[in-house]
Amino acid sequence: MNVLVVYAHPEPRSLNGSIKNFIVQRLEHAGHTVQVSDLYAMQWKSALDPQDNRSPTPGARFDPSLDSQQAFVNGTQSLDIEQEQNKLLWADTVILQFPLWWYSMPAILKGWVDRVYAYGFAYGVGEHSDTHWGDRFGEGLLAGKRAMLVVTAGGWASHYEPRGINGPINDILFPIQHGILFYPGFDVLPPHVIYRTGKIDAAAFAKVCDELGQRLDTLWTTAPIAFRKQNAGDYHIPQLTLRPELAQGQAGFAVHVSPPDEKALPQQRAVIDQHDFLPAEQNALDA
Repeated sequence: MNVLVVYAHPEPRSLNGSIKNFIVQRLEHAGHTVQVSDLYAMQWKSALDPQDNRSPTPGARFDPSLDSQQAFVNGTQSLDIEQEQNKLLWADTVILQFPLWWYSMPAILKGWVDRVYAYGFAYGVGEHSDTHWGDRFGEGLLAGKRAMLVVTAGGWASHYEPRGINGPINDILFPIQHGILFYPGFDVLPPHVIYRTGKIDAAAFAKVCDELGQRLDTLWTTAPIAFRKQNAGDYHIPQLTLRPELAQGQAGFAVHVSPPDEKALPQQRAVIDQHDFLPAEQNALDA
């Protein structure tokens, strides 16, 4: 299998640097082909700007989406963007590896998403109608591929539990897992989070590698998060709101994941369609 690791940490000798090296070694030892986009080593340009189109319209006002679309369609994207898009098309599985900084990914990785996820590549694709609102959230150019987050956090695991001060880790990662990975079609595996990074010594690192190694060995058999597909019948279209008979009385991120005991089938919900006319301080810097 082909695996792309998109890695975001500025220090090669950090815990994250050691984890990245372990990921590559483990996967290659198992016979997989690995590419690494080491964003800091690549001196990746984070800012999306007019220079991302090598042939802009002279004198035109910069419009991020329209310029992105024009460059993608005309084959005039910045070469670094094209290279990363080709890596995504090549990969069977993508691993985003990063420290949790201020409850999100480092800016350089967000900038990678901003620029590589071009209009026509990761968004703005597919039919938009009263029954199908684009190829996204379970559909899209990257459908059929797998993705997983490998994240380090300075806080304790208890800090990220449902009643922990930082909030549930799945809520913190939801914008990345659902909004960045599931949106263009990836099957998103449960994240692998490594906590209390400042307390990891040699013995603890051996345990970190053992646990992470088990996840890497099962990349192709682990069940993905059961995010609801946008166009499969769970949502009103074009309102894009969850049907009231699903997750009744609930709200928030969790309603966009199908519970294992939910019995309604997409075909049954399609019948309904025909009759439905209702419109942390330790996160700041990580090893």
